[in-house]
Amino acid sequence: MTTVHPLMDTPKPPADGEGPAPMVPDAAGTPGVVTGRPLTWLRIEGLAVAGAALVVFATAGQPWWLIPALFLVPDLSWFAYLAGPRVGAWTYNLTHTAPLPLALLAAGAGWHIGALTVAGAIGLFHLGLDRLLKYGVKYDHSFGITHLGVHGDH
Repeated sequence: MTTVHPLMDTPKPPADGEGPAPMVPDAAGTPGVVTGRPLTWLRIEGLAVAGAALVVFATAGQPWWLIPALFLVPDLSWFAYLAGPRVGAWTYNLTHTAPLPLALLAAGAGWHIGALTVAGAIGLFHLGLDRLLKYGVKYDHSFGITHLGVHGDH
């Protein structure tokens, strides 16, 4: 007997002698999840982005305590999930992909506004560490499934 996970295209065979397979997919069996060497490269890219963000932050001349103080601000986007998974994923992805922090950096540099530069640098630092830790872009149907892996409850 095999079971089919609703997010998977192919059935998962049952575990040896344990009856039906669990209904939780692994990253390798979840459509849209990057695995293997591309995943390694994306994680290295995340480390590079985090490092570059720290270099940019250092040029802003701001106190270093701002990084731990503001590091989790992008995660406040989780509250958008109260409006449903589609709105939650859109809002979370807005704050966890490069366009917003890069726009903040550009605005900060162009208008000489240190707060925008700091916000952009910390946003990119957060993004880079998220990618390094395999937290990726969210899908509309589940908070726990990202393009870099399956996390927590879904």
